[in-house]
Amino acid sequence: MQPRPGVAPFTVRTPRVVAARRLHRRRDREETGRFLAEGPQAVREALRAGLVVELFGTAQALARHPDLSAGAYPVTDEALGVLAETVAPQGLVAVCTAPDVPLESALARQPRLVAVLVEVRDPGNAGTAVDPYNGKCVRASAGSLFHVDLVRTPSVELDPLRGAGLQVLAADPYGDADLDGLADTGELARPTAWLFGSEAHGLPDAVAHAADRRVRVPIHGQAESLNLAAAAAVCLYASARALR
Repeated sequence: MQPRPGVAPFTVRTPRVVAARRLHRRRDREETGRFLAEGPQAVREALRAGLVVELFGTAQALARHPDLSAGAYPVTDEALGVLAETVAPQGLVAVCTAPDVPLESALARQPRLVAVLVEVRDPGNAGTAVDPYNGKCVRASAGSLFHVDLVRTPSVELDPLRGAGLQVLAADPYGDADLDGLADTGELARPTAWLFGSEAHGLPDAVAHAADRRVRVPIHGQAESLNLAAAAAVCLYASARALR
């Protein structure tokens, strides 16, 4: 497989590069429904999912990854540098279509484990998941972004979750239920939607009290609390293990 024949390497002034570079801005990502995926792992998974619109690569990267080079636009190192966000880019950047799906479509597939972020505004709290198409989040997902259903809604709706057979658990440091206790009683073996709120304010009271259970993560040692990313990882892993 070879990149597009007869195409001179694109530069920073080539219109396609200029247009792709704008996707570093959230506003442009929202307006176009597109985002950038950087590096061979992300590009490979995006291609597998059929979401790549354009692919750019340096001559060295395209030669190093011939399985990814079909139809790619060759670019200069300087052009690749303005498309990439990492300090040491790996030579490949793809423009991808955002894989958002409607809530109804996602629930129709009968998921067994769902994570719901509620009013999480600080990118640092959720690994930039407040904007799943931010470059850091795309890279951190290591390609899994292209293989899960991603739903973005302006409000939290619990009835559709319950209608899909999911119990609704709210992660709450002051919850009356203990994560270990739920695991011991087998309650985590049920299909579950976890609700996670912002690190600063937690879940809105109305949302937390509307959940089936408010669940706290037991803290061992002298730590006062877990940050949102750590708490979510613990809760989701406990459920995934029980559902196994």
